[in-house]
Amino acid sequence: MRRFLLYVHTGRRAALSAMLSVLEELRVRGVRGVVVDHQVEEILALPEDVPPPKLLTFLTNGGVDVVDAVSAADLVELGIVLGGDGTILRALEVAREAGIPVHGVNLGHVGFLAESEVEELSITVSRLLDGDYEIEKRSTLEITLLDQDNALVSRHWALNEASLEKADRQKMINVAIEIDGRPVSSFGCDGVLLSTPTGSTAYAFSAGGPVIWPEVDAMMLIPLAAHALFARPLVLGRSSEAAVEMTLDNREGGVLTLDGRHSQDITAGMRLEARLSARSVRLARLAPTPFADRLVEKFQLPVVGWRGRGPRTR
Repeated sequence: MRRFLLYVHTGRRAALSAMLSVLEELRVRGVRGVVVDHQVEEILALPEDVPPPKLLTFLTNGGVDVVDAVSAADLVELGIVLGGDGTILRALEVAREAGIPVHGVNLGHVGFLAESEVEELSITVSRLLDGDYEIEKRSTLEITLLDQDNALVSRHWALNEASLEKADRQKMINVAIEIDGRPVSSFGCDGVLLSTPTGSTAYAFSAGGPVIWPEVDAMMLIPLAAHALFARPLVLGRSSEAAVEMTLDNREGGVLTLDGRHSQDITAGMRLEARLSARSVRLARLAPTPFADRLVEKFQLPVVGWRGRGPRTR
């Protein structure tokens, strides 16, 4: 039996109603819905008047397969995410390891990762069930954290960005930047941001970094409020590796944050190494919309006066 994973923003009533609609459509088409166990627990813990009663019936009476995150990735052919970009990031933690493509239905605000709108939900589900979509791969970051003696502390991945920032708002942190095994600069700053092209429209955009088209296989390093003459964003290729060291003269610690979701304390002498991962995430796209059009739509950019290359009129 075919199985589709559903991942939902459990705090939004509209998302829960949309989830019920998708489950009903899947049942009509003979496709089994799969929901990860922690999402079911979150929904069942909501006040009784929040989730639709029929959705609760689906979840408790065998209408869906309730599995753990590891099993979900192994069972399904595609994931449908109902929420915003934050919900998609959480869903990708389930889907990335198994290479499961994910399609986002936007119920958030700006939302660059989500493609469809909830108003077109029925058409979207029908096309996904018919296999009428294309796969778009997005690069991810591989992050390695080492201690003062270069012993491994932890490994992480991020789709948008990894940020190393000061823990004390009143203090700067001192960092040394290394690119491809060579020192490039050192300075005091609020932090350093490492971003993928996907993240170039997120935190990196707010930090003054360039917008990079998703198909560009690159990584950015952006100093945050650096007290330095040379503190421009750097764009690195796939073969490059960047490292950020918390120098030993730091009295205050820092915080490593990944995609705004996971964080870890950093102390003096620690070293963060970043490179583009060999494992990407896969987004199921219904239409090959030019990225320029997405920029205009999401940021509401003015395009008045554009003539283009169409036939001229006199």
